[in-house]
Amino acid sequence: MSQGFLSSYAPILLHLVLAAALAAGLILVSWLVGERKANPSKHTPYECGMPPVGDAREPFAVKFYLVAMLFILFDVEAIFFIPWAVIYRDLKMAGFLEMFLYIVILLAGYVYLWKKGALDWSP
Repeated sequence: MSQGFLSSYAPILLHLVLAAALAAGLILVSWLVGERKANPSKHTPYECGMPPVGDAREPFAVKFYLVAMLFILFDVEAIFFIPWAVIYRDLKMAGFLEMFLYIVILLAGYVYLWKKGALDWSP
């Protein structure tokens, strides 16, 4: 390797070393200065100022996961609107019709899920 190649990466290496040293130093100072007095209130779980009720390992309903997956699915499909909006003027009417067809298919899927009850939270 040439000397120029190594010298161009020296600032990055220096930055990484300084960041690691700073992180380690902050953790060490926190450990040295911090109090270690144990009391029962420190070992209880904190839930928004309210005493915990029930088991924390209770499984979630499948509906929660289904709605979460549908949210991700529709969110990812909505990302395709961004590049279309950027080059909208270049696409002319053909691009508009293609995106209109895409929106119709997307809405058909949404209506299908709505009619099937996939978005209902009630039991």
